[in-house]
Amino acid sequence: MVRGAWHPPQSAHAFPSSPTLQPLESLSGKMSLFTHLDRVKVPGTDGHAQAGACYLSTAAPDELSPAGYPLKRTIDQVIADHVGRETPFRSLELSCNSFTDNRESVYFDNISWYGHGHVARSMKDPHKVFQRLFHVKEHQANASVLDLVLADARDLMGRLGNLDRHKLDEYMESVRTVEQQIERITQHQVDVRDLPAGMIPSDKLWTTMRRDEYIQVMGDLLILALQTDLTRVCTLMVAPERWDTPLMFEDIFEKPIRHHGWTHNQKDPETLRQLEKIDLFHMRQYASICAKMDAVQEGNGTLLDNMMFAYGSGLSSGMLHECTNLPTVIAGSAGGRIATNRHDKHAQGTPIANLWVSMAQVMGLPVEQIGDSTGSLKGFTAQA
Repeated sequence: MVRGAWHPPQSAHAFPSSPTLQPLESLSGKMSLFTHLDRVKVPGTDGHAQAGACYLSTAAPDELSPAGYPLKRTIDQVIADHVGRETPFRSLELSCNSFTDNRESVYFDNISWYGHGHVARSMKDPHKVFQRLFHVKEHQANASVLDLVLADARDLMGRLGNLDRHKLDEYMESVRTVEQQIERITQHQVDVRDLPAGMIPSDKLWTTMRRDEYIQVMGDLLILALQTDLTRVCTLMVAPERWDTPLMFEDIFEKPIRHHGWTHNQKDPETLRQLEKIDLFHMRQYASICAKMDAVQEGNGTLLDNMMFAYGSGLSSGMLHECTNLPTVIAGSAGGRIATNRHDKHAQGTPIANLWVSMAQVMGLPVEQIGDSTGSLKGFTAQA
């Protein structure tokens, strides 16, 4: 993250704007920015591994795992223990890591953990995510999921009121949209396999996708899982930690770039400008997913209104490997339970674990402390 482009003027009280936060302006009334939230970095172990595996951890800095990281059950899994009993899937873990070379350990590539040594491994293939969510058997892989439920839907439609019929139509259209996306991606894979030898990309179809397309498809699957109440807890790791393999950002750079290497050269003004483009690219992806959530009607509000959708990172400086003043945004108000359109400026050194405590409490968990938390965040809830 380029801190100078992320952080707004400290005088702002409503949700502010900055070069990196600009894509969120149209939804600023449903956004919250948090500054001066820290995570303690344990010296002597890899900073990138900690930034990934320990970002959501409920471990205090002195609760070291055998690998030397402050890692144990992550906050998403703690919340899933409480709310996951009511849904088909207790949680859903997704990743947009399109790399196929295994350069790093599991600590760099996963943010969700059941406990140390027991990773909640994320899914990277959109087709497999879709199959998992809807239990479509292999011999039905080419059949429309809608065809499997169409007869029941027709019967049900005649017994529903206007509002419920609209909701059923909306749900079925969402399934169709994601299914059609995956069909188009599959067709693209068939096309590229017709290329001459040496030009054929990986046979894993998700590795042939544009970067923005990949993130948006995974975002659509996340939305569909939440919209249909298949789960109420999701994580989406947009990119793995470190990983020096070149990566293509279409429409931004003309050739694949090494993001990690650039982050260690932030004293160069031109490199800094290029890094700002990547930060802005990722924020645009988040803003697009938020807008889609806000278009899904739920009762008197929207899907976005009824959830907390956090965006952040376990590092604030890739060059210095610092974990202070972490970039943190939350979209949504959890059904009006948390305040929005704000910039919460906390005291320097406030543990980000205080935010995890606050979110868990909003989800109904009777927790007072997690990791190195010192309590919940003051003013987090709308009533506080």
